Amino acid sequence: MAKGMVYLIGAGPGDPALITLKGLECIKEADVIIYDYLANKRFLEYAKKGAEIIYVGKIGGAHTLTQDKINKLIVKRSKAGRTIARLKGGDPFIFGRGGEEAEELVADGVPFEVIPGVTSAISAPAYAGIPLTHRDYTSTVAFITGHEDPTKDESSIAWDKVSTGIGTIVFLMGMKNLPVNVKKLLENGRDPKTPVALIRWGTKPEQETVVGRLDNIVDLARERGLKPPVIAVVGGVVSLREKLNWFEKRPLFGRKIIVTRSREQASDLSLLLEKSGAEPIEFPTIETVAPTSWKELDKAIKRLSRYDWTIFTSVNGVKYFVERLRKLGRDIRDLKGIKICAIGPATAMAIEELGVRVDLTPKEYRAEAIIEGLGKRRIRDKRFLLPRAMKAREILPEEIKRLGGKVDVVPAYRTVRPKGKTETVRQLLKEGKIDAVTFTSSSTVTNFMEMFKKGEGAVLLRSTKIACIGPITADTARGYGLEIDMMPGKYTMKDLTGSIVDYFRGN
Repeated sequence: MAKGMVYLIGAGPGDPALITLKGLECIKEADVIIYDYLANKRFLEYAKKGAEIIYVGKIGGAHTLTQDKINKLIVKRSKAGRTIARLKGGDPFIFGRGGEEAEELVADGVPFEVIPGVTSAISAPAYAGIPLTHRDYTSTVAFITGHEDPTKDESSIAWDKVSTGIGTIVFLMGMKNLPVNVKKLLENGRDPKTPVALIRWGTKPEQETVVGRLDNIVDLARERGLKPPVIAVVGGVVSLREKLNWFEKRPLFGRKIIVTRSREQASDLSLLLEKSGAEPIEFPTIETVAPTSWKELDKAIKRLSRYDWTIFTSVNGVKYFVERLRKLGRDIRDLKGIKICAIGPATAMAIEELGVRVDLTPKEYRAEAIIEGLGKRRIRDKRFLLPRAMKAREILPEEIKRLGGKVDVVPAYRTVRPKGKTETVRQLLKEGKIDAVTFTSSSTVTNFMEMFKKGEGAVLLRSTKIACIGPITADTARGYGLEIDMMPGKYTMKDLTGSIVDYFRGN
């Protein structure tokens, strides 16, 4: 059998957006993904169906596999003709032992490629507001392992040269040996007043930075209880942090916020929250699936020409309607002459991306506003098609009928409650580690509550802030005994995020 291909991939420092495009493509194509402790687990979501996922992380002295066994594992899988993504935190060739793994592959005749990654050596300081070089401070920088064995008879680091000969010194994995490294620098002539920054979990929402000087940084780290993984930066450039610190000043920095939208839709809100500095915890409480029968929707599609209006109340309604339209051998041309109504901008965008113009988007993104908009257009005796979830509020079809219109409500999809990470979320809420929970529909509220024991949800959320997309969702939440802390004036994900930012800013 032909030998497989091995990709030694730098997964970056922690922020999932910092992986390279090439690295991500290799993850998607791999038959086997072998990943380290510092590689963000979110990359595993891109693995193709059926891919083998193997964790080989090392934390301090606790090793899942020794390096020798990791090397043998990679070779064995590759000789079985499989494509392997070897996912390593940071860059594989900067203190990542990628060179050792590459040597093993060469020795066994296994083809490989190296895909560089953004190393924490440069990214963690950048996210802490520290440029490693600056013409007013220094033009030299050195990267040094913080893991050198202090019991060695002779150090491989030329302390007498780097201590005073290099402007900025970056120690990777430097927490355990911090006292030893500081002592070596001082013994070899480095000024005790030299600024030092310790950056833990650089580029991640839980990033923590401690700033001091060589003569007090060990005590400061001990007082803060700082633990690995930590990058240590030594040099005058650290003083620029006070002016250039941008990442930790974002309005939602360090906030953990639960996103309850369906997995397919959660990314929009999660991305907006991340841009404001939050750590979104995705806990899907709804999942959209096909209806139990296509009979009613198929019947409506086959006689589309008899309708005057089609009303879409969600992006999901658009998605499933169009998929079924195509399944029946039809396309958007069948909508010719039919007016289109969308309940909100996201739904309108989904329609317009198909090349179809939206005739009505109400000022308020709820059923009552659609009625108001339609009421001005003389809807008596008009025929309406409403493809929507199997279970939904009845006010829209009821009001259309009241105003003299004729409406066919057909199930285009249904929502079910997925199997979620309930225990993980329960524990985070119990420990007070969640700052806010977002609800974007009444279904997300109801399903969230039903994923816990009766009455438990309200107790768990007692000290957590609640953000609702609009008044209907808020009313549902209040029905479960929840107090609403945040609700935007416009019912969009962008405005929901804005209301969360304003709340935590104290506005």
